[in-house]
Amino acid sequence: MVMLRYAVYRFFTMLLTLLVVSVLIFVIINLPPGDYLSNQIAELQASGQSAGVAKAEFLRKEYSLDRSLPEQYLIWIGFWPGPHGFEGLLQGNYGWSFEFDRPVREIVGDTLWLTVVVNLAAILFVYAVALPLGVLAAAKSRTWIDYTSAFVGYLGLATPNFLLALILFYYGHRYFNLPIGGLMDPSFEGQPMSWDKLKSILVHLIVPTFVIGTSGASAMMQRLRANMLDELGKPYVETAIAKGMAPSRMLTKYPLRVAFNPFVADIGNLLPSMVSGSVLVSVVLGLQTIGPTLLTALKTQDQFLSAFILMFVALLTLIGTMISDILLVMLDPRIRYEGREA
Repeated sequence: MVMLRYAVYRFFTMLLTLLVVSVLIFVIINLPPGDYLSNQIAELQASGQSAGVAKAEFLRKEYSLDRSLPEQYLIWIGFWPGPHGFEGLLQGNYGWSFEFDRPVREIVGDTLWLTVVVNLAAILFVYAVALPLGVLAAAKSRTWIDYTSAFVGYLGLATPNFLLALILFYYGHRYFNLPIGGLMDPSFEGQPMSWDKLKSILVHLIVPTFVIGTSGASAMMQRLRANMLDELGKPYVETAIAKGMAPSRMLTKYPLRVAFNPFVADIGNLLPSMVSGSVLVSVVLGLQTIGPTLLTALKTQDQFLSAFILMFVALLTLIGTMISDILLVMLDPRIRYEGREA
């Protein structure tokens, strides 16, 4: 019951934080002078295209860009009626992309779930690699296993993702016949999910998962190793060994549980960092994720598209943080939250 109360508290805290983040995102996007339509109107006026200017002016009024900034924000969120009533984010209207001349919902519809799939696969890869290698490196400290793990970790941190993508791009296709680019065979694009489409996605995920997850796995492995070594040097470890506890059982029962806390806490930062860090990789590998779309939207000042994508990344961050907070409370009884002791 207390845990449920804490989860509800964290959920409403997340919603409040998301509201504050939405204000910051909207203000920052509107900080540069002008916007997409203002720039387009200036270009059309310079070239004497009166019909194009009339259309751009109509779009400014249609999407409330002729109103004050606070009004624009409230209409965008859905707290204030626009030209057609309440139709903001809360009502499921993500806005209009002026660059692509399509609703934002249509542009991000397929890329959102593909982005989540790619980055969840990368996170699973990070934990599957970092957890055993980090523990093994700490348990076998100053041996060839430790040195080899450290070398692989530093190599993963030092190698740029786009370079690793290009290398795997070539050798993966040449020696293992892995598909080049994209997240599925072109014949499956726009088709409903099927077993063949799922198999195509899983095969196409191999290279992006390895490329995006390598640097994160390397950093997390080094951090877990350092935390484990710090715990292994404490007196309670020597006491447990002196009492006859098996080293493997002692390792998992005490030091790993303590060292695992930062490992779990990283969930809140890992998912959004994967999304933002995979933009260049997505461009190189031709992945149908929101990374390239965000890059285009920011360059062209396409405010509704870029604002929605940034809100999506912020939502991933807050969800990850909430999950990590709840898991930390469940894993470590020393952690207390408000109201637990009541």
